[in-house]
Amino acid sequence: MKLSRSKKPLYAQIANIVKDRILHGVYPVGTNIPTEPQLEEQFGVSKVTVRNAIKELARNGYVETGSGKGTKVIRNTSASKLSKLKRFTEVLVEEGHRIRKQLLVAESAANEAESVAYRLFGERCLHIERLYYLNDEPYIHYTHFLSSRAAGLELPDLSEQSLYDLLEEQDVSLGKYRDEFSVTATPPAPVLVALGIEAGTPLLKRSRYAYDESGELIEYSEGYYYTERHHYVVNYDV
Repeated sequence: MKLSRSKKPLYAQIANIVKDRILHGVYPVGTNIPTEPQLEEQFGVSKVTVRNAIKELARNGYVETGSGKGTKVIRNTSASKLSKLKRFTEVLVEEGHRIRKQLLVAESAANEAESVAYRLFGERCLHIERLYYLNDEPYIHYTHFLSSRAAGLELPDLSEQSLYDLLEEQDVSLGKYRDEFSVTATPPAPVLVALGIEAGTPLLKRSRYAYDESGELIEYSEGYYYTERHHYVVNYDV
């Protein structure tokens, strides 16, 4: 598996990838993550690097290690103990669902003159498309547009790691998000094909604007949710 040549150490990149798998239910709570030799082979790194990655996961409360018992997952939420708001995918995993990501497109592309991406980023930007599966059925289609500041970033396999984690690894820190929601029955044709649905099917659309700490827009994304498979859920605890 390809890791990036960023300033972030290899062990930290591996810890982020394994954490992402935990958050998406690939390694459920109460089960073991792969053994050290399996992770060494998978990532092509040394035993020391793998052990440091496991220590990082344990330090952040995702796993616990026991002599002869492997490394067990003990937490599958990324929110801090002081925060009660959870990501949508975390809610789904807590309900027992499995989430899997597939990278469809990752390229530097020319923007059409009338498009939102052209208005926000000009003639060119980084264009990424991903498909999320819910229990092996296509559920969410995301299209991400990133500014020219991110256009030169090295992108390893985005089916294995969070886009925002990769941006952070490469010194692009995001400080503010704005989400807008609407319902549409006319998504782009590639979305219909990827989700395997017919034209005219209502979808929940989420438009996200992500800004760095100075207020510069770094990412604009459009997510289409096939809510017939599962409603969009936000849990609030008081």
